[in-house]
Amino acid sequence: MSNSRKEKSPIANRFRGFLPVVVDVETGGFNPNTDALLEIAGVVIEMQEDGNLIRGETWRYHVQPFAGANMEAASLAVNGIDPFHPLRPALPESEALTRLLGDIRRAVKDSGCNRAVLVGHNAYFDLNFLNAAVTRCDIKRNPFHPFSCFDTATLGGVAFGQTVLAKLALAAGVQWDSSEAHSAAYDAEITADLFCMICNRFRGIYETSLLTE
Repeated sequence: MSNSRKEKSPIANRFRGFLPVVVDVETGGFNPNTDALLEIAGVVIEMQEDGNLIRGETWRYHVQPFAGANMEAASLAVNGIDPFHPLRPALPESEALTRLLGDIRRAVKDSGCNRAVLVGHNAYFDLNFLNAAVTRCDIKRNPFHPFSCFDTATLGGVAFGQTVLAKLALAAGVQWDSSEAHSAAYDAEITADLFCMICNRFRGIYETSLLTE
């Protein structure tokens, strides 16, 4: 085992210096450049002393639609969000992102990692919306890798033969509450639990690979 591996924290060793952070977004459509980001949640992944991964802290922010944002009625019907409800505690997009990314930067530093890597269910969708919002808000200190990610739809297909989040959760024995689905925090936490479960299942393969280095 190399000295550089010994000097890193356990979770940094596990993911090449990356800290996995689950992100889920609720939006006004499918186009990250034109459609509103309405809710975003992040869940940090932590490592226990025994080497198993667990879900850590959750951050969730309601987001005000950016000026001129498109919002499709079909998307709002699915996520149940009324973007202009007077009791909705939404923040301007730049403020919500600044808070979330600040939380994540602190988690990256505390974990001894170099940067965050996005974990998502159909992660390409979440990463594209995050990157578009970061660009739109001119945020310079984005802790996430710009294109690398972990996708639990892919991992779920490999481990359990399921790619739909609800079906994957049930196949993995994770309790699923359909009334809570399409909330960014709920979906992110379920995704985090599934990511940890699958990684922990493959832990033996990972540890065996270290012996050959």
